[in-house]
Order: sequence, then structure tokens, then C-alpha cells
Amino acid sequence: MILILINPYFVQKQYFSIGDLERLSGIKAHTIRMWERRYGMIKPERTNTNIRFYNESELLKLLNISILKQSGYRISIIAGLSNDELRKCVIESSIKSGDPEIIIEALIVSMLSFDENKFLEVLNGSIEKLGTEDTFEEVEIPLVKRLGLLCDEKTINEVQRSFIFNLIRQKLIVAIDKIKSDNIISVDKRIVFFMPKAEWSEIILLFYSLLARKAGFDVLYLGPSIPMESLRSTNSIRKEDILFLSVDSTCSDQELIKEIVPFLNDNYSEILKLISGMNIKNKVKQVSEKLNNAKMVCSSKTFNTILTEIKENKITSSGC
Repeated sequence: MILILINPYFVQKQYFSIGDLERLSGIKAHTIRMWERRYGMIKPERTNTNIRFYNESELLKLLNISILKQSGYRISIIAGLSNDELRKCVIESSIKSGDPEIIIEALIVSMLSFDENKFLEVLNGSIEKLGTEDTFEEVEIPLVKRLGLLCDEKTINEVQRSFIFNLIRQKLIVAIDKIKSDNIISVDKRIVFFMPKAEWSEIILLFYSLLARKAGFDVLYLGPSIPMESLRSTNSIRKEDILFLSVDSTCSDQELIKEIVPFLNDNYSEILKLISGMNIKNKVKQVSEKLNNAKMVCSSKTFNTILTEIKENKITSSGC
């Protein structure tokens, strides 16, 4: 089940109809009414004409109930839980299940309530259960994509998305710092990581730079918002370097195909170019046909294979 959530803190609408709750939680209105009557789990307020409406606390509670139901809890058990117990069970069940969809929904509920501790507990549990790479690709990337869509639709606020992005970014930076302190560069190749000026979400860039460091590569991390002309003017990029470019949904097809690709071909024709991003799979064919000496990176598996080929001097240009 995919949840589409409305921010209870930043939108003007502070109250929700039973239809809103049905649409947001995936739980039928008649089921919500039954739970109200039988268990008193959700407590609506009423208008002067006796129409139910619900505040943001009831919405969050229903979303937590939905997660526990998906995790196999009986409704009679859920009904007896206090709010603190409900929160604890959501964290435990999300971690225990290992189901990326349940984990994502628990993370979104954490976002709605700005509950950093809950978010990190669920995310750390996922990393322990699924591993860093699978958590990133099965949980964090789908989460970021979903939040991007919800933000575009104005159903959540930029503040909430930034809250989530920065928590994920912090986790990646901590992991990178650990690699930098523990790892020894063992590959005589340097990969330069950067994003164009229009790009600001650097989560993918950080993730792949982490994998490169783990594989023993020297990494020059330039980060996001790098204007193409500034890239050309620097003397820091050498002919033997490898360029890793990440683009996301803010980069239009016109910018990518008509501006970025020609710039890279004109200035770095002989340098191996790796290109990735949130929606790069949709652009692989058109980019791979126009970008010289390039490979598309659509997954950590693909990237690790490319890194091995580079080590063994067997690299060839191709798509994902």
C-alpha cells in the first residue's frame, strides 16, 4: 500500500474528513467508523451538523495503526496500546519486518511528526536488517522519490522534505568519514563526483562516492551546484580522472541532452564519464547515444561492476 500524505503542520487545512483519512491511510471509511464504535481508537470531533472531522494527531495515529495492521497485528491488540506503546511497536515491527514498503511508511510518519529519533531508529534497523546498499536502493531512494512527488503536488512542505534529506545525508557523511579514516587508497584512479548547477539533492552522489571509497578509489568530491563553466576553468581535473555526474528530476531533458551532454563531449571527450540520478533509467537510451565514452549507473550493482572493470582495465562504454 502506498500512502499519500498531507502535512498536518504546514498546510492550512488542520482537520480532515473521514474521506481524507480513507484516502491517506488506505483504510476504508466504514472500517474507521467500526473501530471508533468498537474500540474508541480514533476519536473524531463533530460539526454543528454532526459531521465527523479529525485533527492531525488522529491522522498520525491512524497511519501508525495502518503500519501495525500490515505487520500482522490484530486490531484488538492495537486498540489496547497507548500512544507511546504504539510508537514503539511501529519502530519494532518496521525493523523486524524488513519490508521496504512498511519501513518507508514508518519513515514518512516520522517525517510528519518531525520525530528524528524514530526516523533514525527505523533507518538504522533497516541498515542492520538489509545492509547499507539495499537500504539505500530499496528504502531511501523510493522514499526520496515519493517525497519529491508529494512536494511537487504541494501535499507536503519543503521543510519536511529537507528534514528527511538532511538526516539521510548525515548518515552518508558519517559512513564516508569512517571509510576515510579506516580505508587505504589502493586504486591508481581518481573519480571526480559533482552535480550541475541546477541540482541540489546530493544523496545519490554521496552514496556512490561512499562505494568508490570502499572500493579503494581516490575520490575528489566537488558536491552539488557546480556550474559547467566553472568545471572547465579548474585545473583540478586531470586527463586520467573519471567523471561521475549525478542528475535528478530538476534537470530537464533539454538541459541534459542539449547543454550538459554537449559540454562534457566538447571538454572531456576522452575522459570516462559515469552518469547517474533519480530518474536516469528513463534517460539511458538518449543519453548513451549522445554522450562519448560514458556508462550509465542505475544501481550499486552496476557501479560495483564498473569499479571492478576499471581496476582490471576492462572498462567499455555502455548503458545500464
